Order: sequence, then C-alpha cells, then structure tokens
Amino acid sequence: MAQKIHQLKESASQTAGPYVHIGCTPNFCGIEGVYDRDPGASMVNEKTKGKRILLTGHVLDGIKAPLKDALVEIWQADADGLYNSPSELRGTADPNFTGWGRQPSDMKTGEFRFETVKPGRVPYVDGRLQAPHITLWIVARGINLGLNTRLYFADEETANDEDPILRRIEHRSRIPTLMAAKTPEGYHFDIHLQGDDETIFFDI
Repeated sequence: MAQKIHQLKESASQTAGPYVHIGCTPNFCGIEGVYDRDPGASMVNEKTKGKRILLTGHVLDGIKAPLKDALVEIWQADADGLYNSPSELRGTADPNFTGWGRQPSDMKTGEFRFETVKPGRVPYVDGRLQAPHITLWIVARGINLGLNTRLYFADEETANDEDPILRRIEHRSRIPTLMAAKTPEGYHFDIHLQGDDETIFFDI
C-alpha cells in the first residue's frame, strides 16, 4: 500500500528576484572570481563577419517605466544565416560569432545593449525564408516565467512581408510591436510587458 508523503510539499512560487543577476551576471553584481567575464557579455571580436550593429532597448512595464533589474538574452544566426550550434547542418557558422548574448539592463536607466551583427535569413520548417530576426528571452523581478519574443528589423520591409511567422499573426496592428527601429549605430527595440503597446510574446 502506497504511503502518503507529508514532508515533500510544493514550494511557494518565486519571481526572478536578485538571484538571476547573482547567478548569471556575477561580475555585474560585483562578485568577482567566478568568471573572467560574465557569460554572454561579448558576441563578436575583430574577425567577426557581417554588418556590426548596436542593439539597444528597454523592458517597459504597464505605465511605460523601464525595469532597471531586467536580464535579456538573445539568440540569432550569423550574417550568413547560420547558427553557431551542433544542430546546424547547412554549413559552418562564423567561428568568431557566438550567436548568443546576455545583458542586464542598466540599473539607472534600464537600458540593455548588445554589440552584435545583423543576422542573415534562415529557412522556416517548410523551406520558406524567414526575415532577419533575433530571438529574445526576458526575466526580471515580478516575472515568474521567462518571456520569449522576436525582434524584426523595420527596414527589412520586403523580407518582413514574406516572413512565415509574421504572416501567421492574426491581429496585424500588433506586428509593429516586434519591429526594431533604425538608429545611427544600429537598432532600438523596446519590450512592453503590458498596455496598449504590449509586445507579442511567443509560447515556446
């Protein structure tokens, strides 16, 4: 006969709190000696191929105030549309580009910054080309589960019109929430957690 287990109970739900930064970006928190540099802090070097861009943005709450304790990770293809991954079978990705980055938002301004390259187009599961895009994952105090979204480039109109993911979005008026605006140094992308301009998030 099975016995009831009384000592193992579900723990309370926890938000990200400060522990995400302590564990993921210890140097940013002033904890030295764990890593020479925080993982994901640098995506490129002097040999990286492609157009260099500076990606900036904020994670904004329902009243459009920037979260100052957010942590953002990005994944993307290289300039030729290849991923730095063992599962990439279409060719060899740029060895001087990591394809993955992690940055905390500035504790005063709430801005996050990535030095990266503009990604090439990658095929969808049916072979159609997707528009250049970057996948983002966002955590912060008050967010129980990390949020996933995509960033597209507003100046890639033709590719965006053809993109199989964007074409599946029923409410066309919300597509601009996925568009990064061109800046002199690269692109700017704000992530709205709530409100009329709430960013589209993906269940992945």
